[in-house]
Amino acid sequence: MSANAMPISNDRFAEALVDLPIGNLHAKAAELRNSIAHLVRSNEQLQPFAEDGDRDCADAIEENGDVMDKMEARIALLKREVEGRGLPWGEHVPTVVNGKLEAQRREDQDHMDGVEHPGRDTPATASSSSRTQGGTLGDEELSSSLRERMDADIQGNDDGVHL
Repeated sequence: MSANAMPISNDRFAEALVDLPIGNLHAKAAELRNSIAHLVRSNEQLQPFAEDGDRDCADAIEENGDVMDKMEARIALLKREVEGRGLPWGEHVPTVVNGKLEAQRREDQDHMDGVEHPGRDTPATASSSSRTQGGTLGDEELSSSLRERMDADIQGNDDGVHL
């Protein structure tokens, strides 16, 4: 954005949403969530320097927080537009709490209090549950499966070319 350009107001943003297809509304929400995730990571990287007294880093963290708040407000407008059309929002919109994405904040809290939360995927359960739920393989499983297939092909247990 140029130095002279100002972002549009939330009212104008909401007006512009009326004519957009649902897919575009969800795409914009995903774009905003991605931007928020980058700002959260940026703040995490700047934090140690700000704590050591770097005023520029502290100012950047504060500015990033303001930008994330504005993005969250726009996500709320997107949600309101989708629901106003009688459709379910249908997407989890991560929220930022104290500069951390909600999922990261919960993970940090779990680590601090040592509490197991049944039903909430942790890195260990997420990979094992993803195969049964979505039919996908984790990196380790995929690598192992490919090695087995390549070994079988090398040993001549191949029935021909598979496309």
